[in-house]
Amino acid sequence: MSTQTVQENVPMSSATTPIVRATQVEQHFGPVHALGPVDLRIERGEFVSIVGPSGCGKSTLLEIVGALQDPASGTVEIDGAPVDGPRRRTAIVFQESATLPWRTVLDNVAFALEVRGIGRKERRDKARELVQIVGLAGFEDHYPAQLSGGMRQRVAMARAMSTEPDLILADEPFGALDEQTRMLMAEELLRVVDTIGCGVLFITHSIQEAVLLSDRVLVMGRRPGTFIDEVPIDLPRPRSHVALSEQSATEAQERIWAQIRSEAEVAMRSER
Repeated sequence: MSTQTVQENVPMSSATTPIVRATQVEQHFGPVHALGPVDLRIERGEFVSIVGPSGCGKSTLLEIVGALQDPASGTVEIDGAPVDGPRRRTAIVFQESATLPWRTVLDNVAFALEVRGIGRKERRDKARELVQIVGLAGFEDHYPAQLSGGMRQRVAMARAMSTEPDLILADEPFGALDEQTRMLMAEELLRVVDTIGCGVLFITHSIQEAVLLSDRVLVMGRRPGTFIDEVPIDLPRPRSHVALSEQSATEAQERIWAQIRSEAEVAMRSER
């Protein structure tokens, strides 16, 4: 799970302004109509996951929201301001953990603060606080090669938090982990997000993961991706994997799977 933290545009925010508002967003790659049109709204502190068949445009939408690519049409606002470039308080988390092998855990977490010119003592104090939050206290002086995959993911998570994000964009951050570690990291992410109170847009192929983490799950249909369902997740917080055994969670998973299966079957037939 790698992270990208980026520079800030000045927002014009209010308590009622959603952290993300995308309107009629479309994307084309040459002759391929890859996405949309889609509308997306994420409230402050809300956790929204997107699931859908492979190649439907989930990651494309996340990259547009994160200003990593421009849409062919449509508009995106973050914290009430039009997206015209990357912003400091958006943290982007990828599947591969891009920890710096020559830096300790503490110095990896402090890296984004160092880039911003924060003094050594202040950034290391902040990094120690974040290491504690993600459960790595005692490993500050370890190097990435000495850590498990899940622990490296925690380092990446702490580094994403170092800029005090109000929005995290996560694209399959746990996709390379084994099932047990993936579930533990999902619970860890929930705890961290609840601690800092940021909004999250989360891309995953795991229906279980989406239901465990989210306030809402958006189901995207086959390319060109549009949202075909919105599934509210009514589970109390704090959550653990035990919540997945509740009837409402089971019903949500079945509803989401029925939609994705139908879309995937149509896509497979069209490719023959």
